[in-house]
Amino acid sequence: MATHDKMSIYSWRKVMTLVQLEVFARLAELKSFTLTAKQLDVSQSAISHALKVLEQQWQVQLFYRNNNEVELTAIGYELAVYAKEILNSAVALKQKIADIHDLKTGKIIIGSFGASSSNVLLPMILEKFSRQYPSVEIMIEEGSDKQIAQWIVERKIDIGFVVLPEERFDYYPLIEDTFVALVHKDHVLSKKTHVTLEQLAQFPFLMTAAGSQQYIHALFQQASINPQIKGHFSQILSIIHMVNNQMGVSIVADLALDHHLLKHYPHVVKLPLSPHVKRSIALAVKDKNQISPFVHAFIVAAQSI
Repeated sequence: MATHDKMSIYSWRKVMTLVQLEVFARLAELKSFTLTAKQLDVSQSAISHALKVLEQQWQVQLFYRNNNEVELTAIGYELAVYAKEILNSAVALKQKIADIHDLKTGKIIIGSFGASSSNVLLPMILEKFSRQYPSVEIMIEEGSDKQIAQWIVERKIDIGFVVLPEERFDYYPLIEDTFVALVHKDHVLSKKTHVTLEQLAQFPFLMTAAGSQQYIHALFQQASINPQIKGHFSQILSIIHMVNNQMGVSIVADLALDHHLLKHYPHVVKLPLSPHVKRSIALAVKDKNQISPFVHAFIVAAQSI
């Protein structure tokens, strides 16, 4: 190997440190030198220097600068994905070493959508997991199912709840859920043993804006039915309140209805849909070969509930 080639490899290894990659990844996320410096507990000049070194070494422009704020260039956006993957692998390595030495400390970032995962599944899983790993820090990021999938791709989260099928990720099935209709007890549909989409579409419809939205939309589209949507609601309680006040009917995931919840709303009736509609909920990761021991332990806890 030529001396010049050896020096190039040496310079690359010397320059591209995990600290510099962390600066790049964090700045890509926060888009602010001030916030990045504050989170990493370093000076803004240190942030600027680390970024300058990377851009010089890689011979690319990573950001467009506007005083204290920045925006990723197209190349910067692509490279940020790889930087996050390297940092994620470094965290997995660190936690693996800690696990070997029986050091039960670490952090897991979990993506959760809607009431089904946030209000029902997560509390049960965390109650069991936290007994075994009380020192592990748990962070919950809530969003729509599409956001959860994107966060998994970007490695913004370590693991997330998804609705199957989901072929982009390695996944671990947890539970099968069904969709049900909600109507007021005095509603004309309340005495039926089950209701159809056609029947529900005849009345003002309260559409969820949480994790089930695209699936309920798909149900109506597949049946070529246009519901009379009166509003979109991100909280299951808002929908229940509206049904309770005879403002419309709705379809929600049965799992989202905690068994204690409807006891407080005796005027709200839950009815099966016809035909019966199911969905499968799973936990997903980008690559099962790159997860930390604590993420693996979280999966084990989830599959045992």
